[in-house]
Amino acid sequence: MSTYKVVVSDQVFPSVEVERGLLAGIDAELTVASGGIEEVLAAAEDADAILNTYLPWDAASIGRLRKCRIIARYGIGIDNVDLAAASGRGIVVTNVPDYSVEEVATHALALILASVRRLPFANETVRKGGWSIDLFRPIRRLSTLTVGLVGFGRIGRRIAAPLEALGAAIVSYDPYLTPTAEIQPLSSLDELLATSDIVSLHLPLTPETRGLIDDEAIGKMKPGAILINTSRGPLVQLDAVTRALREGRLGGAGLDVFDTEPLDPTRIEDVPNLIVTPHMAYYSEEALAESQRKAATQVIKVLTGAKPDYQVN
Repeated sequence: MSTYKVVVSDQVFPSVEVERGLLAGIDAELTVASGGIEEVLAAAEDADAILNTYLPWDAASIGRLRKCRIIARYGIGIDNVDLAAASGRGIVVTNVPDYSVEEVATHALALILASVRRLPFANETVRKGGWSIDLFRPIRRLSTLTVGLVGFGRIGRRIAAPLEALGAAIVSYDPYLTPTAEIQPLSSLDELLATSDIVSLHLPLTPETRGLIDDEAIGKMKPGAILINTSRGPLVQLDAVTRALREGRLGGAGLDVFDTEPLDPTRIEDVPNLIVTPHMAYYSEEALAESQRKAATQVIKVLTGAKPDYQVN
């Protein structure tokens, strides 16, 4: 019998051989659960550790974990784990906050450039036999635009550099950031919304940030501004964005994440100047392998008495 039992609560990867190989080094057996929370709990109630992606862990579910010492999330966000409940049970919660920084920054940059240059719509026009640029006016020079980054952590800073290299002005708002000589965030979100031609979100989902971009927030943005979200879907009220795009109050939007996923395509039917992608900003083969390796490493550290790298509670 193995020394430890580790359960993958929701398997989303092509394989878990990376984790299995690492965990074998501490004599840990890896079990992949399936089904809903009841089926998962049947496999996980006596587990020493949980590896988790999307499955919600609320107080009731956490309360049924008899031996668990760590819930290790593969991703960055931890809004699907009740941190207070985990702490109350003495369970460490970890994430992998740095595994897809390059990928998300690259995807956000791609959405910004595609929105500014109106590339998807130009591509569609040519494929339908069109050729005139009159359909895409006005297009602004990037170096005349201000990009507002809401959240200025790893990803926000990573995207700022190439945008500055292309000539865009960068402003940021992050209430958790300590100003320095190099970084001077704006004093309020309202100031960022009012001064930015492009608003790009790079912040976690919390009770305070849920629904951050709603009708009121959009009303504070510049007419014709562009909104980008590669962070968490519920930061944005999708219906408010689609209304603003239909009415021409927003000039464009690039969204990779949504309040409900998979996205019901009828919600965006015939919405102009909208680019959508299927929650893929985090993805590259290298990023997945890094996430699996680092999440399993947190489990190994906690089970062997070492300090984890990414404890969030």
